[in-house]
Amino acid sequence: MLGHNKISVIIPAYNEERRIGNVLKGIPDFVDEVIVVDDGSSDGTSKVAMELGATVIRLNKNSGKGAAMREGLKISTGDIIVFMDADGQHNPKEIYRLVKPIVEGRADLVIGRRIITRGKRPMSRKISNFITTRLITLKTRKKILDTQSGFRAIRREFVPVIESDRYEVETEVLIKAIKKGARILEVPISTRYDVETGHFKMIDIFRFLFALIKY
Repeated sequence: MLGHNKISVIIPAYNEERRIGNVLKGIPDFVDEVIVVDDGSSDGTSKVAMELGATVIRLNKNSGKGAAMREGLKISTGDIIVFMDADGQHNPKEIYRLVKPIVEGRADLVIGRRIITRGKRPMSRKISNFITTRLITLKTRKKILDTQSGFRAIRREFVPVIESDRYEVETEVLIKAIKKGARILEVPISTRYDVETGHFKMIDIFRFLFALIKY
């Protein structure tokens, strides 16, 4: 807990048995609950997470990041919700950077603007992130540099009803939060691209465009 704010961390995970342990071990002590949503993994992701004290939700089949986030939100109890990946791309010790502006009353949604410290971002991801960020900036009239970052914190009252099942969830949540009047802030966070195990596909570009128009 920070101040009078209860902190919940939700981690969607798919076949992350080898990595999720280090992520969970790095979660700061002020975090009140950690919820791992095992998105239909075929390995021991759930077992590792439970052994390290996380609350685990196991989905029967791989349903996508958005679906996993939606399920995690159903049982979360925090005043501030943090979303992060399970593959070690994000440094859990930097959760404090995300929640601090919210605790201090300076923001309602804080996005971790990715600074690559290890590895190299694939060109396809660079291009897609550039395009999506520019389009969202045009739509919302908000200058946001990294709209697709999955490492973010949001005050509970600005968490929307999530409809998206896959990666377009980042776009949906951001646009809906802005429409709710959320104050948006970006903070730099270190990011590793030598461990990324995301399952981003070209079809996700079309899902993004649909979400951009719909929301």
